[in-house]
Amino acid sequence: MRELSLQSDDPVDQRQLAEVVLDVRRFVRFWRWLGRHGPPLEPGNDGLSLVHARRRPPNTGLSFDVMSALLPNVAVVTVSYNSSSQLEGFLSSIDAQTRRPAYVLIADNASRDVDRTRDIARAGGAEVLELGTNRGYGSAVNAAIAALPDSITEVLISNPDVELTPDSLDVLSTALDVDPTVGAVGPRILDPDGTVYPSGRNLPSLRTGIGHAFFSRSWPSNPWTRSYRAETATSLQRRTVGWLSGSCLFVRRSAFEEIGGFDEGYFMYFEDVDLGYRLNKAGWRSDYEPGTSVTHVGGLSTANESERMIKAHHDSASRYLQRKYSGWLLSPLRWSLRLGLRLRAWYLIRRHAPR
Repeated sequence: MRELSLQSDDPVDQRQLAEVVLDVRRFVRFWRWLGRHGPPLEPGNDGLSLVHARRRPPNTGLSFDVMSALLPNVAVVTVSYNSSSQLEGFLSSIDAQTRRPAYVLIADNASRDVDRTRDIARAGGAEVLELGTNRGYGSAVNAAIAALPDSITEVLISNPDVELTPDSLDVLSTALDVDPTVGAVGPRILDPDGTVYPSGRNLPSLRTGIGHAFFSRSWPSNPWTRSYRAETATSLQRRTVGWLSGSCLFVRRSAFEEIGGFDEGYFMYFEDVDLGYRLNKAGWRSDYEPGTSVTHVGGLSTANESERMIKAHHDSASRYLQRKYSGWLLSPLRWSLRLGLRLRAWYLIRRHAPR
């Protein structure tokens, strides 16, 4: 008869054991959290409120199993800038999660449709953090995470035009829980037509960055773009990458706060590249987890501002490169890169200008 042991050389046994230990840890965390905070009551005037205090399960005649449905240490943060038309689909996909987050917080960047956002948030069990000005994506995310209670240790950062599959939060949370060296994990991101968006990429080097910048449009399959996008690796394999798309990113709060969150000098674009770069420098890994998928329907809030977006993209790229290639010996390189990016932005703006 085989002796029962917690030690095993079988990787399947080890994985099953890790999942059992993880379930026990979650069970203990939940009861500790419940002991501290009490049952989810109707919210009062206490600022941020537990999402499940407002949410009610569909009337199916079945009892609502709070413990199986709640991830008490997980919150979801999104940023809205005139994005109320996307919020209903986003919140519905959160409500459909097999295990739901404790909080959902919408940071609003002085949107014209903030009244509509409040109504949608109220119906969807979310809170709205009104920032008063358009602070950009990274700054808004930082403000939202800082407003979360200390009991939140993991945060899904997402665009509002993303829809999650029902297991997304559970899979991403498990990916962090089983490996304490992982600071961020990102799902497979699909475009609306089902094609895979390259959301887990290598950090751009001087060689791949220049090759990608000059040839990605005219020669999409060029080796520099493929290397930068990590397209030589299978999209179905979990792997460590240089950075993860900020359109849907699950972070360990302690790692995020250790490096100061997003660099607020980026108004938009490249804040996720910079985050991956700084996580790596601080000793944290970023993992691409294709075991769950989300669908990104597109950047609708910026669709009508192409000239501004082109300029913002190139300004952010310049900021990232200035930081990466710092030091007085590299000054000529930085000047050359800045000039090249300005010329490229000028060319693209002229190319897209109405004739």
